[in-house]
Amino acid sequence: MPPIHRIPHTVAMEALNHALFLQINAAPTLPHWLIAVSLLIANDLIFAVPLTLAGMWLTSGDKRREAALRAAFVASIALGINQLIGMVWYHPRPFVIGLGHTFMPHAPDSSFPSDHVTLLSAVACTLLYNRQRLPGALVLGIAIAVAWARVFVGVHYPFDVIGAACVGWVVYLLTAPLWKRIGAPLSRMVIDAYRKLLARPIGHGWLRA
Repeated sequence: MPPIHRIPHTVAMEALNHALFLQINAAPTLPHWLIAVSLLIANDLIFAVPLTLAGMWLTSGDKRREAALRAAFVASIALGINQLIGMVWYHPRPFVIGLGHTFMPHAPDSSFPSDHVTLLSAVACTLLYNRQRLPGALVLGIAIAVAWARVFVGVHYPFDVIGAACVGWVVYLLTAPLWKRIGAPLSRMVIDAYRKLLARPIGHGWLRA
């Protein structure tokens, strides 16, 4: 009986990653408006997140402010983890190896994991786990849209955005014990500083105390 040659697991996963990318990646023959909307989602929709957190901070009570602060804290650590991953393992982006079509300029740095989706995932997980359902669902929807768009315009593989979602979620879970220790005093300190620095607009009723 002839020997069975098994494909290494990593090679098979990479082949699947490439195949899924080619299924999602846009073609140059698609309408210009569709590419333009996809680029807007891929690049600019993420700015809705700081606006959401700022809105939670400025218009809500201390409980929601603590959730917004925790989301920023988790997202910052998750992005730091991304930088470490990129330093120890380089994975070329699709355009670096000539795969598919790219519709936006991008540095040829490591593709895995996506910083955009990591940040969005970290914020969405934090808000949803802290029972901030409406802003959490909003950020989750943005995360899904941005993940699709960044593959569609050719700067990420599907596994890049899936891995990024996992990074955001895992970092939230891993930082939970630390937040139990520092979350309340840190939140009080930041809220007190906010009230002192913006005492005048708060006193005029322009901002919520």
